[in-house]
Amino acid sequence: MPRYFTLPEAEQLLPRIEQKMRRALDLYAAHQNADSKIGDAARRITMLGGSMVDRDEFVEWKDQRDAAAAEVRDLIEDIQSTGCQIKDLSIGLIDFPTLYRGTEVLLCWRFGEDGIGFWHGLEDGFKGRKPLDADFLENHRGDPVH
Repeated sequence: MPRYFTLPEAEQLLPRIEQKMRRALDLYAAHQNADSKIGDAARRITMLGGSMVDRDEFVEWKDQRDAAAAEVRDLIEDIQSTGCQIKDLSIGLIDFPTLYRGTEVLLCWRFGEDGIGFWHGLEDGFKGRKPLDADFLENHRGDPVH
């Protein structure tokens, strides 16, 4: 059963989540860079029918990629342990389940936004985001007790 947040509860978590998301995005970029170098080396070997590869450099790229992936996994677990949901790591998209007029919906935040200013239905996704308005704020709720 998901945890349901009020807007103030979700926003209270944002500084912690933003810090961890910043680190995860940096590590994701490092992972992608190392993975790209490994792929380039593999293509070079395939295209040339074999090629001399700097083994130490190749191992270093693999170690960087694997270490970044492990730390990203840990950060994702830590972020999601709060009850929020990472929807797209590459852009830092986070959703917080809430109830609006008795229906489960999601408060939506993207890395770099000042605060949570949008919500959407479970099936609507990022493109279906709607701005928070007075009706939503008045009629949404979180879990009764934390």
